[in-house]
Amino acid sequence: MTKLTDIQLVLLTSACQREDGSLLPPPKSLGAQAGRIRKAVEALIKNGFAIEREGMSAMQAWRSDGDLTIGVVITDAGRAITDPPVDDANGAPEPATDARVEPVPARPASKQAQVIDLLKRDSGATLTDIVKLTGWLPHTSRAALTGLRKKGHPISSEKVAGITRYQIATAA
Repeated sequence: MTKLTDIQLVLLTSACQREDGSLLPPPKSLGAQAGRIRKAVEALIKNGFAIEREGMSAMQAWRSDGDLTIGVVITDAGRAITDPPVDDANGAPEPATDARVEPVPARPASKQAQVIDLLKRDSGATLTDIVKLTGWLPHTSRAALTGLRKKGHPISSEKVAGITRYQIATAA
């Protein structure tokens, strides 16, 4: 799925509102951004959302080839991105869905967040538990505990049967 820039969306939307479907001249809201507009139009042509058309007016000129003026017009694919689909039953537009929004994959919790979760367990965690979870070396795991303490996490340690258990006290 192609992700469009704001300039590309403005150009396509304004083209949908014109009878001839021309992307140019750009709307005044885009201001004097000729270089960015040119790149946006090039990308729209490349992705099939717009095509070049000969015989356009001088105001609609995209480029010229001798005496021939070539403009840029929106395609059906470009209209599909900007126009909401119509419900055939009553002619009303269907609820708007943003076709450009791509789902963001869930990001796994950081190792530090995983260590905090481990330390919040009722039984807490041993250094071995932290090493297994993170893949860190023991000295790195101890340094992470020190870092968490410096960040304000109330980490307590208790030695039971010769094994030190670390825990963050959770609010009751």
